[in-house]
Amino acid sequence: MRIFKKKDRSAARRPADIKVSESFKNGNIITRLSFFIFGLGNLINKQIARGLLFLAIEIGYLFYMISFGIGAIGNFITLGTLEQGQTYNEALGIYEYTAGDNSMLCLLYGVITFVLTAAVIFVACMSGKSAYCTQFRKEKGLKVPNFRDDLKSLQEENLHAFLLTFPIIGILCFTIVPLIFMILIAFTSYDHEHQPPGNLFDWVGLDNFAAMFSQGSKLASTFWPVLSWTLIWAVFATVSCFILGLLLALLINRKGTRGKGFWRFMFVLSVAVPQFVTLLSMRTIFNTNGPVNVMLRHLGVIGATESIPFFTNPLYAKITIICINIWIGVPFTMLSTTGILQNIPAELYEAAKIDGASAPTIFRKITLPYMLFVMTPNLITSFTGNINNFNVIFLLSGGGPDSLDYYYAGKTDLLVTWLYRLTITQKDYNLGAVIGILVFIILAVLSLLTYRRTGAYKDEGAFQ
Repeated sequence: MRIFKKKDRSAARRPADIKVSESFKNGNIITRLSFFIFGLGNLINKQIARGLLFLAIEIGYLFYMISFGIGAIGNFITLGTLEQGQTYNEALGIYEYTAGDNSMLCLLYGVITFVLTAAVIFVACMSGKSAYCTQFRKEKGLKVPNFRDDLKSLQEENLHAFLLTFPIIGILCFTIVPLIFMILIAFTSYDHEHQPPGNLFDWVGLDNFAAMFSQGSKLASTFWPVLSWTLIWAVFATVSCFILGLLLALLINRKGTRGKGFWRFMFVLSVAVPQFVTLLSMRTIFNTNGPVNVMLRHLGVIGATESIPFFTNPLYAKITIICINIWIGVPFTMLSTTGILQNIPAELYEAAKIDGASAPTIFRKITLPYMLFVMTPNLITSFTGNINNFNVIFLLSGGGPDSLDYYYAGKTDLLVTWLYRLTITQKDYNLGAVIGILVFIILAVLSLLTYRRTGAYKDEGAFQ
């Protein structure tokens, strides 16, 4: 009888498979202390380089907190207490400004300190985990890796960690910190009346959100109409470009169409022109005294002194913007759908024709379901992009025509262009941050709910 010896699978565990909670629970006293004294377990087990690296990070963090970090947290809580003042210099006969606190810097340095603290907590977990891995190896009689082994692992099993370290640091510095900073501004009074360093702003909690939704306020009477137009614009812009682009692709790709390459080239040519050039040209063409109005006057469609208010009448402006967007967006959709149409199995069409299905029936039962299955994620992306489509609105109508009933917004402003006005023109950064948060929530909810209900999510391999 052959006796098979059972393998000790625990000895083959990788460090990545060990959890931090397990390290603290099952670790010895040295391992547990390594969560608080970084690199202690590595130094005791003669992993000098790794231990010194952990210890240097902790010492640097403690030095930062003692010299600057604790004060930054205090200023983050108060957002400054000393306002900039001025005193009269009798000798020079002029007023001199005395330095005060800067609420914006107080907020920024506080965010940096908290993010840095979170990063150091992560390093503390890695220090304890590293100490436990060393303890684990010694208990199992395995080799404890030295500095040369650590460098070798960065070229093999830990190559991903080495390559991703600097991108992650960049994301923390240039994405996460600014994002948290801008979100927190929504909970402050940072507006045109509280501009640092001359004036301080303070925490106001949810007051800005309450003002945005309170019944009867000018902000609420602006937010809801702008939100309604934003959603209407996004739906019309997405659906119209998709349907017309699909029909155009079907027309070009049908068997009886001659010069398919020529027609594709003509529409691709419109895509090659920079979008802002097309938009500015369209704005000039449909201006009050633009070529369209001049031509209509010569044809006698309108009076000699009249003009169609393409961008000065709210209804006309919205219709004009949607139509111009169709001109810009249809070629993109045509190109995308052409490739998908050419991949639909020809056997499906042949079988449908044998069964006597008409062209509309084939389109409704085969082409459209196939296209929607493949392009629904792209439609969701287009919808979210149109909600934030700053270029089309800003370059065509500038958000106008303006209205006294709105709070620094025009009749064709989207939420994103209204945000631009509030921040760049009016300096109401807190309201701009509120709108940014609301746009994110709306887009995230709509996108996730819609995508999870699509066939592309539920049945990924249905059309393979």
